[in-house]
Amino acid sequence: MVKKTRRRSKHVPQRTCVGCREVLPKRSLIRIVKSPEGVLVDLTGKAHGRGAYLHDQRSCWMRGIKGGLGHALKTELTEQEKQMLLDYMNQHIPAEEPDVKGAEELSG
Repeated sequence: MVKKTRRRSKHVPQRTCVGCREVLPKRSLIRIVKSPEGVLVDLTGKAHGRGAYLHDQRSCWMRGIKGGLGHALKTELTEQEKQMLLDYMNQHIPAEEPDVKGAEELSG
């Protein structure tokens, strides 16, 4: 008798955004790493060091920079590192559009 082969689904690594605590596939988040050079944005996702993840949403970045990111990386972010992260956010993360439903409720 011939055995039926089952198709295995490929494992997709999951990570948690430190800003909003939502669990998503690793590739959909931006990795921040604490390396010997300091805290950096890791675009490759492979840099050595302790990593933490953020959505590509400004609200998550702001919450992360205020405290969640430092806690996840087990370090205190310096003012220079916070400024570097804010600069990256301003250049690469699109501004969030106001919630249309929420705006309608406020005006009506």
